[in-house]
Amino acid sequence: MRDDEEAARGYIWHTTGSGKTMTSFKSAQLIANSKDADKVVFLLDRIELGTQTLLAYRDFAGDGNEVQATEHTGILVKKLKSTDPVDTLIVSSIQKMSRLKDEEDGLKAHDLDTMRAKRIVFIVDECHRSTFGDMLIDIKKSFSGAILFGFSGTPIHKENVRKDNTTTDVFGDELHRYSIADGIRDKNVLGFDPYQMLTYRDRDLRQAVALEKAKATTVTEALADTAKKKVFNRYMNDVPMAGYRDASGVYQKGIEDHLPNSQYRHAQHQDAVIDDMAANWETLSQGSKFHAIFATSSILEAITYYRLMKARCPALKITALFDPNISDEDGGCDPAFKTDGLVEILEDYNAAYGQKFDLGTHAKFKEDLAYRLAHKKAYIRIEAEPGKRLDLLIVVNQMLTGFDSKWVNTLYLDKLLEYENIIQAFSRTNRLFGPDKPFGSIRYYRKPHTMTRNVEAAVKLYSGDKPIGLFADRLPMNLERMNASFAEIDAIFSAAGIEDFTKLPDDLAARAAFAKEFNQFSAILEAAKIQGFSWEKSVYEFGEDPATRVQLALSQHHYLTLLQRYKELGGSGGGGGSEDIPFDIDSHITEIDTGKIDADYMNARFEKYLKVLQSGDQQAKEATLADLHRSFTSLSQEDQKIAEIFLRDIQRGDVQIDPCCTFHDYLSDYKAEAVNEKIAAIVSCLGLDPAKLIALMNTQLTESNLNEYGRFDDLRGTLDQQKAMAYFEGLEGKPLPMFRVNIKASNLLSDFLLRGGIELKTAS
Repeated sequence: MRDDEEAARGYIWHTTGSGKTMTSFKSAQLIANSKDADKVVFLLDRIELGTQTLLAYRDFAGDGNEVQATEHTGILVKKLKSTDPVDTLIVSSIQKMSRLKDEEDGLKAHDLDTMRAKRIVFIVDECHRSTFGDMLIDIKKSFSGAILFGFSGTPIHKENVRKDNTTTDVFGDELHRYSIADGIRDKNVLGFDPYQMLTYRDRDLRQAVALEKAKATTVTEALADTAKKKVFNRYMNDVPMAGYRDASGVYQKGIEDHLPNSQYRHAQHQDAVIDDMAANWETLSQGSKFHAIFATSSILEAITYYRLMKARCPALKITALFDPNISDEDGGCDPAFKTDGLVEILEDYNAAYGQKFDLGTHAKFKEDLAYRLAHKKAYIRIEAEPGKRLDLLIVVNQMLTGFDSKWVNTLYLDKLLEYENIIQAFSRTNRLFGPDKPFGSIRYYRKPHTMTRNVEAAVKLYSGDKPIGLFADRLPMNLERMNASFAEIDAIFSAAGIEDFTKLPDDLAARAAFAKEFNQFSAILEAAKIQGFSWEKSVYEFGEDPATRVQLALSQHHYLTLLQRYKELGGSGGGGGSEDIPFDIDSHITEIDTGKIDADYMNARFEKYLKVLQSGDQQAKEATLADLHRSFTSLSQEDQKIAEIFLRDIQRGDVQIDPCCTFHDYLSDYKAEAVNEKIAAIVSCLGLDPAKLIALMNTQLTESNLNEYGRFDDLRGTLDQQKAMAYFEGLEGKPLPMFRVNIKASNLLSDFLLRGGIELKTAS
């Protein structure tokens, strides 16, 4: 450690969700192991975070280092005075640390002198939050020789200065930066999809403000007077909705600056907020798979919204969290109203989840709902238990910083935020999850134009002025990207001479290119669905005067066909043999069930074909037959062959058409018949027990569970060795030893089972 204290201190700007805790621990560990410090103290700004960080530190440390907890100030003093090497790494709160001072109820001078004599390094977590108050001043005063390092995802800059200080003023120079733009670029966190939601029409707000400023009660009155008319028209036409700073740095008010806070406590506004949340809940939550946070402006509004949401959305599991003590969150809330609200919230929570929380155990209530939202501790498997899940958490300020859950994907805001508070709040939604969560969704309702301005300012400040990729593409852009991606896929198949995507290209390089492009297409599609895309609509218009028009270049049938080809990449269904595919397959995409949609599409074309089949119009027959053939492209290669056989039977008159049967009914019958023929063939060749074979085929078989409970060995035990020998010797054209026959029979049988039946080879 260098003697130059100023050179050795500073702060690290690492965006929320980028692994700050791990980085800070590694820093502390390296300092401790270097023997350049006697004590490395990791300071948290909230007592309740101590346990969480202590557990994380101990996980990171493994067996190599001891990490000491400080349950109360006495233990903290003991650990700081200790000369035992195991007491080098300490986790404490800034509140406890600030109490170590030599005045009033502080420490004895001897204790302080003993601690001050040690070389102490403080690492302050989330140093943008509480380090501008008296507690850090007390710590610096008590331990003037200590060195402080800060970690923050949103350091304080001159644009959002606090108490005339920035993070640089308090901690020193910025030592390293990894901004939110860097995290999104590296795919360590998700981008955001923010929406400005208007609960009042801009024109109505303008008119209300313009009339007030013109001192008129009606538009007619305002326009009848020259002076009033000038003021009225200025606010109607010239004043922007959001305020701004002019060239000289003077703030010029916008229309929204003239709106009182009471404007957003009207039923019209609150009903519009709830209507929007209810209308979009299913899509944004992905069928209640994900959870949401709703931030309000005061405790009064949090309780009001809680009661409204309970009445309007009874199917949703909702609770609310705010400071139960007297605090800045109260916003003039009547203490009795607040207490009644707290009791109601706790009683509802207890009834919903079988708990016993009360006002005295509110901290435990907060801990329980935090674990519930994060799917941790007792709720680690809550995804499979819908009754235990929490859909929506209403807050004022709590949980908008420091809380991490990949299961939260949406933030609703009915409050104004600025700079670091915007980035911190938005970042509750941007933890990585998977394809169902392509971004964090944000919807803000209060003074929406002002919030849009604030979001732009926060993004500029905390992206390092590199906002590229910070926000998800909007639906118009995503539709254009889908079209472009489809054109690339179409070009791959066209270059291979394949029409209508009927099969995979034979060339592995072409397959790899298709896999890569389809992965990208699917990611865009997932994002577009959350933004309102539906296959039922092929033309989209956005904006007005003039409207932007986007025509989708592909249909749902095209997508389903390509999805089937993609699924075939993982096996031999593409007709390209059993070579290994030299690229990754996204398992989420291959698991998508398309059966119902495929069936509807083909049934409609089959019915149309049957109608024209009896007519004498040959041209119509050929057109509808070609259309039906094209619908087969969404089937697997094996099913396409069976469908063609069925069609030939119809054309030969070998099928008696039943109007109650669909195309898929016939296809299923033909497939079953084909499988039965394959079963009969292998039973005949190997002499197997047909009942055991069919029973095993009717289970979901994989290589890993094929011989579960010895069932494959049991089936193999029914093999007729003489029949098997005759079959394989016939194929080989030479005698075979029995051990080789057994190996060949076992390989053939496992292949037959895993592929759902195969055609057996016959002797030449």
